[in-house]
Amino acid sequence: MAAHPRRRVAVVGATGVTGQQFLVSLNNHPWFEIKRLAASERSAGKKYKEAITDSASGATRWFCDAPCPKEVLNIPVEHADKLVLDDIDIVFTAIESDAAKTLEPMYAARVPVISTASAYRYEPDVPVFLPGVNIDHSALIAIQQKKRGWKGFITPGPNCTTVGLVFTLKPLYDRFGINSVLMTSMQSISGAGRSPGVLAYDILDNIIPYIPKEEEKVQTETQKILGVLKDGAIVPAPFNVSCTCTRVNVLDGHTECVFVSLKNPATLDEVKQTWREAYAEIRSLGLPSAPPELTHYTEEPFRPQPRLDRNLHDGMATVIGRLRADGVLPNGIKYVLLSHNTKMGASKGGVLTAELLIKRGIIA
Repeated sequence: MAAHPRRRVAVVGATGVTGQQFLVSLNNHPWFEIKRLAASERSAGKKYKEAITDSASGATRWFCDAPCPKEVLNIPVEHADKLVLDDIDIVFTAIESDAAKTLEPMYAARVPVISTASAYRYEPDVPVFLPGVNIDHSALIAIQQKKRGWKGFITPGPNCTTVGLVFTLKPLYDRFGINSVLMTSMQSISGAGRSPGVLAYDILDNIIPYIPKEEEKVQTETQKILGVLKDGAIVPAPFNVSCTCTRVNVLDGHTECVFVSLKNPATLDEVKQTWREAYAEIRSLGLPSAPPELTHYTEEPFRPQPRLDRNLHDGMATVIGRLRADGVLPNGIKYVLLSHNTKMGASKGGVLTAELLIKRGIIA
C-alpha cells in the first residue's frame, strides 16, 4: 500500500454530523485524500468554512469532538446531484435515505460508493459489510454491477444498532451455533442525528420506548450479514432475532442487553475466550483504521458504560461485559455491550470497510 498513490475521495453530506465524522476519519489518512465535498443546495457554492457557519449568528455548526481539519475549510462545496467524479476514486455518502435512493446510483455508475444510508441495505444484490464478519459477500458486487450496468457499486454499512450486536454474535455463531437472540437497546440521541433529531424536551428525564423501523432493521440486517452466500444470493442466517429499541438520554454510544440461546453448550470462560480471540485476521492486515481488537471483554461488573467506554480504541471496539448464564433459554447466555454509533457504527466504520475492500483488491 505504501507505494500506491492515495485514493481521491469525495464526501457527500459533508456538512452533517455523519459527514463531519467522515472528514475527521479521513484527515491525514495514509490511503485517502479528500478531493471533493458535496451537500444540499443550501451549502452548494460556498467554501466549506462558510457552509458550516451560520450567516445570522456567526456560530460554527461543527458537531464533532475533534476539530475540523484545516485542509477542508477552503474546499468548495458542490451540489450533491452535480458532483464531478472525473478525479474521484471512491465516494463516501452521509445522506438521508430518500436522497441516497436517487444520488447513490448516479455515483455508483462510475465509482464505488460507501454509504451510511439504509436506502439499498435490503436489496438482494447489495452486500452490507461489517469488517471482519462477511467479506465473502463481496461476490455480490460483480452481480450488482452486471445487473445494474455500473462500473462502481454501492455497499451501505449496517444500522448503528446492528453493528455491536453482530460483532458479538459472529464469533459465537461460528463456534457454538445460535438458536435465537433477544436484545433490548438503549440508544444515544446522536443516533437520531440533528435533523429531525430528538427534542431536548422529549428526552430529558425520559426514555422513549420506540424508534420507528429500528427493530425491523436490526432483525433483518443481523440475519443478512451473518447469512451464507449461495448461488449468487445471500441465504439469511436461520436463527430468529427479536429486539426492543429505545432512546435514552446519552450523547454517544448504544448500549444493548443481549440474550442468546446457543446451539451447543458453552462455559462462560469459553465464551469470553471466543470474543478475545475473535477477528485475528482483520487485525493482521495492517488497515489504518482497524483497532487492536474489535471485541473487548471487561470483567468490571459495572461496565460497559457510555461515558467510560465508548471511546475505547477511538470508538472502534465493541465493549462487552456482565456475561452470565441464562436459565430461561436453552444453552442461554446474557451480556451487555456498548458500541460507538457515530464512529464504528457510521463514518469510521465506513472508512475501515473501504480499507478492507482495497486490501482485498475489490476496490482497485
